[in-house]
Amino acid sequence: MTEPASVLVVGASAAGLATLESLRRKGFRATLTLLGDERHLPYDRPPLSKQVLSGSWDLDRAQLRPQTHLSTLDAEIVLGDPAVGLDAATRTVHTESGRALRADAVVVATGLRPRMLPGQAELAGVHVLRTLDDALALRADLLAASRVVVVGDGVLGAEVAATARGLGLAVTLTGPQPAPLASQFGPLIAGLLVELHVEHGVHLRLGAPVSGLTGRHGRVTGVRLDNGEVLPGDVVVVALGADPATDWLADSGLQVDNGLVCDSRCRAAEGIYAVGDVARWHHDQLGTSLRLENRTNATEQANTVAANILGADQPYTPVPYFWTDQFDAKIQAYGMPGADAEVSIVDGGVADRRFVVRYRRAGAVIGVVGWNMPKQTRMRRQEVVDALADLVAAT
Repeated sequence: MTEPASVLVVGASAAGLATLESLRRKGFRATLTLLGDERHLPYDRPPLSKQVLSGSWDLDRAQLRPQTHLSTLDAEIVLGDPAVGLDAATRTVHTESGRALRADAVVVATGLRPRMLPGQAELAGVHVLRTLDDALALRADLLAASRVVVVGDGVLGAEVAATARGLGLAVTLTGPQPAPLASQFGPLIAGLLVELHVEHGVHLRLGAPVSGLTGRHGRVTGVRLDNGEVLPGDVVVVALGADPATDWLADSGLQVDNGLVCDSRCRAAEGIYAVGDVARWHHDQLGTSLRLENRTNATEQANTVAANILGADQPYTPVPYFWTDQFDAKIQAYGMPGADAEVSIVDGGVADRRFVVRYRRAGAVIGVVGWNMPKQTRMRRQEVVDALADLVAAT
């Protein structure tokens, strides 16, 4: 394979920036372009729901790299100009302003777009949290509010609820699950999360789907549940998940199905790759397609894509990993734990809230989750690695 003379990365995200950096580290010296829809230089998203929202970090700390470092990449960085189309045959990206950017290799790193509730756009005080501007707008509203309702019982919703409670607001967390993160972790971890949030004063109204919002004079006043109950709030945060930002690829001829569909090399078509939250690729060891929404994946996948652009033939076979910080709990997960798995405590103790849980399905280790035991959790990661190796050997 001939090394490309130019690479265009669409998405000034952590995954997009990591792709540029990895290409340069691997010796690529030709033309690099980074195209972003926001006007901000690449920044880190995990702190948005915690340090940025709470005000404990200034904006510079959220930026992934200082301008001095970015200049060493010798890349053209085009910001504030969203991609609106892709001609896959010529690898030409068209932008909102009318630019037509062509490259020998195109990397799609456009991430996610948050889901919204009906009528959300018509009411002030209703927020999503995906971008830096979202975090700043939400923080400004929270500082002037007294009651907030968080709609969504996943990682983001639970983190926002914890941060808002730390700011002194009355917080209600609602969602369809019986406990936060129940579908990911099962009853043990989810039950402890219930205890944690209640101990810190979060009002939980879970197991009740949301039907809509209430408002007065163009401002939100609360959240209406399916049973007619209204949860009052001066501010509402909608954290109901997000969808891959692939609308701009609709006429590209590429396969889009819960992300940009790729092979095991993260390649969607000849000369076109995907990284980060938007990429749905085939995991050779697991024998299935995956799309991972976490910060670690952004960097690891970018390294593989950069290598493959430069002529390698590397499958991307990570051990999935993510973490969440809520109040005084740091929770880390390796593998793919699930609510239906058999669980056992393998380090520490639940009563001390310092422990590691092993998840098994059909006798095989599928994941480990640690609560305030980072070192021990990392050590247990090898059990997941070994289980994947056994799976490959058996096929």
